[in-house]
Amino acid sequence: MLSKESHQETIFSFSEKTPRPTERRRDPRHFTILRVGALVGPEGRELCLIRNISAGGLMAHIYSHHVPGEKVTVELQSNQQVPGSVLWVNESNIGISFSEPVDVEAMLANQTRLENGWRPRPPRVEVDRLATLRCGARLYGANTRDISQGGVKVETDHPLRVGEGVVLTLDRFRPVQGVVRWCQDGYAGIAFNQVIPFHELMSWLRPDHPAGRVAR
Repeated sequence: MLSKESHQETIFSFSEKTPRPTERRRDPRHFTILRVGALVGPEGRELCLIRNISAGGLMAHIYSHHVPGEKVTVELQSNQQVPGSVLWVNESNIGISFSEPVDVEAMLANQTRLENGWRPRPPRVEVDRLATLRCGARLYGANTRDISQGGVKVETDHPLRVGEGVVLTLDRFRPVQGVVRWCQDGYAGIAFNQVIPFHELMSWLRPDHPAGRVAR
């Protein structure tokens, strides 16, 4: 049951592949913001919690029975309905393949402000890029796992101290200063000192950017 798990944020990806079932993770899940969507299938309309979403499909937590091959429609926003089909089912999670790729960048842009005017936590985007971390006089190599305007999750063989100031340098992107917020099991979360402007981050993340291709 979802209530017995550590929750996580919805993760976005520019990949055109449908997200696969997640393996049991060793790294911590610190956030509790999962995007709510609606799923319309043969039995009617239901709410679902979207765990991962890519240009080609999504993975969602559901509360009713579905089978592979089933035709469905996903409502990502009140005015956005995307047709697709169920690709896989794993307990309470399903993978849905979209009939046509969706514009992930447009979805991310729409996340910057909710209809009621509130600003949500910046959405995370899955990445798999090498980076360097400077912690004082020390320099470490790291892999970025996901990034948002406000922070990044990295994988590193070197334990980082919570509260320590760092400078993250990504390939073909300016150095970004931040603070280590958590570190566990080879992963660390870094909060940026200043929010990265949306269009600057999206320009680096676009699949056609020479250094910004995301994990597929």
